[in-house]
Amino acid sequence: MDDEREISNAYDKGKLKSVATKAELAKFRTAARATALKDRRVNIRLSSGDLNDIQVKALEEGMPYQTLIASVLHKYVTGRLAERPEDTASATRAVARKRRSASAS
Repeated sequence: MDDEREISNAYDKGKLKSVATKAELAKFRTAARATALKDRRVNIRLSSGDLNDIQVKALEEGMPYQTLIASVLHKYVTGRLAERPEDTASATRAVARKRRSASAS
């Protein structure tokens, strides 16, 4: 808590300087505009397990879970989110395991 207060005081006094480059700042502004413009509502159904996992990830990232979902979808549709080959194989095996366990019960 003292560290946070110290940082806040330094910011208020103008002692902190950005280390981001102009290119990085432009990229962040573009991303913020793209994700901040929310003019449509979408309802989706998720499994309880997936929603819980998303909420945990969002907490780890320090953001609301709906913001995380919107960010992931935005990155996917803009081509900035791609599956790694090993992730695809791992995901395929996980789905197969779930199906086998579901059919066994």
